[in-house]
Amino acid sequence: MRSSLLLLCLSGICLWTVALSLKICAFNVRSFGEAKASNKRVMEILIKIIARCDLCLIQEVRDSKGEAIPTLVRELNRFDKSNSYAHVESKRLGRNSYKEQYVYIYRSDMLRVEEQFQYPKPNTGMANETDVFSREPFIVRFYSPNTLVKDFVLVGQHTCPKNAMKEMDELYIVFQAICKKWKTENVMFLGDLNAACSYVTIKGWGMVRLRSDPKFRWLIGDEEDTTVREKTHCAYDRIVVHGKALMSGIVPNSAQPFNFKKEFELTEEEALKVSDHYPVEVDLKPSHRYLLRNEL
Repeated sequence: MRSSLLLLCLSGICLWTVALSLKICAFNVRSFGEAKASNKRVMEILIKIIARCDLCLIQEVRDSKGEAIPTLVRELNRFDKSNSYAHVESKRLGRNSYKEQYVYIYRSDMLRVEEQFQYPKPNTGMANETDVFSREPFIVRFYSPNTLVKDFVLVGQHTCPKNAMKEMDELYIVFQAICKKWKTENVMFLGDLNAACSYVTIKGWGMVRLRSDPKFRWLIGDEEDTTVREKTHCAYDRIVVHGKALMSGIVPNSAQPFNFKKEFELTEEEALKVSDHYPVEVDLKPSHRYLLRNEL
């Protein structure tokens, strides 16, 4: 009887901890702009997906008018009145007329943006001396008072498929620049890295420093599927973390793709109208003080 009661108590503590954890997501929404923002059904699904997250990196924002993201954030605040959503966005990025933005949507009642910077293009007087990235990483430092690790950096990256391995390797240089600039090693890389299937090779992996250096932990494994289409099975979207404090602050086994097609009982056609990618996510542990406060 005592052992059963203890087990229930321990299970309860585990469930309570997960419930109070902070969920970080990354979602390639596939050409998010005016058309999707005006599609009521697509927006309903998209809002349900993002509302699961306390902090979500949105990729492939393609909106020259700059209206789609404010619309999305406004609808999020209408949908979830118990939280307050804000966003921070990169400039429009790309080498030619094709431009994308990175956008972090976050709960401003739970998180604070401390600093941000756009990784520089070559010849700007900063650290980037090689023209590797098609879309330079957008880097934001967050403060989270209610999690075990309170200060961490997110590096959003959407690689060019044909150049994915070189861009992933270059993220190692980005990491070094962050360490120098902000004196922190608690860094999370996340996004559609195109890190699977035809865009990577076994031999090439050995030359990707973000992969070969054991100090970086890849939380989304090679065997995962982050694609919506049944005919594909590829772990394109990844979460990679560095730093002892950040690693110890992650809820074990919480990193995974979120299959919204299955969760919301959508057909493949319906799901593809939202995106051809699943979001990837990971949870950060709440602080002990936050747990105690919510137990009282």
